[in-house]
Amino acid sequence: MQTLEFTATPQDAGQRMDRWLSDCCSELSRSALQALMEQGMVLRQGGPVNKKEKVAAGDTVQITLPDPQPIEAIPQPIPLDIVYEDEHLLVVNKPKGMVVHPAPGNPDGTLVNALLYHCAGGLSGIGGAIRPGIVHRIDKDTSGLLVVAKDDATHQGLSEQMAVHDIHRVYHAVVYGNLKEDCGTVDAPIGRDPKDRKKMTVTLTNSKPARTHWRVLERFGNFTYIACQLETGRTHQIRVHMASIGHPLAGDSVYGPRNVIRFLNGQCLHAKELGFVHPITGEALRFDSELPPYFQDYLTRLRKEHRR
Repeated sequence: MQTLEFTATPQDAGQRMDRWLSDCCSELSRSALQALMEQGMVLRQGGPVNKKEKVAAGDTVQITLPDPQPIEAIPQPIPLDIVYEDEHLLVVNKPKGMVVHPAPGNPDGTLVNALLYHCAGGLSGIGGAIRPGIVHRIDKDTSGLLVVAKDDATHQGLSEQMAVHDIHRVYHAVVYGNLKEDCGTVDAPIGRDPKDRKKMTVTLTNSKPARTHWRVLERFGNFTYIACQLETGRTHQIRVHMASIGHPLAGDSVYGPRNVIRFLNGQCLHAKELGFVHPITGEALRFDSELPPYFQDYLTRLRKEHRR
């Protein structure tokens, strides 16, 4: 078993225990943490805690994680927003809050479970039993477009385009602050944060090159609506890059300010445009998805506040 330990700061005081721990331990969902509390696997100063208890400054909390059990991706009849589909691939519009593939803490209810049901198991096997058909991923709380391969030849062809940065990917986001320029590029390598293995960071140590091109779409004074085009596709790339230049994403509890905008339920980030050459037919495909309601509502709110 593995034990994680977190100590509350004065800024953490007053938060519900399960909410605070879910921010500290992003690898576990809030429901998974609540289940561990019910099992007595979460202790504060050596005693069990209730999910509704409040955090106090200086609290030391230990979470005991049970040994991981084998995960099997099973088909589940979960609705999918399919933008395009043929015999070789499909493009889906993933909703915010959906995990892409099963993992500890999220054994089912994922995009892969839905795809296995929809495709009757007909997905490429290159990604393995847990990630069938998955060519690229987006974070749980990021919405938007993903391409999924149904056969190995298609998967290989899409992966090759990814490797040479030939896949067109544009994300829309709202970031803190007012960017000085109208456009720019963050060219900074990204690797695992040595102080927190669950996070990524800009670093020269054990890192990979990463480039994000951004441009301003709309300004709101304290916030800016931007489009980001990925030249590379590192884990958390846009979130890390924008935070590194002092403009973290609104709603991002990992890379943003401690006083996170909770009603956004995660970072305000949407994979809006996706383009690639079909590996089998050679056809150039380009897709554009509408901003989800939560994103549109937030922009409306920012516009009203900015006009005051």
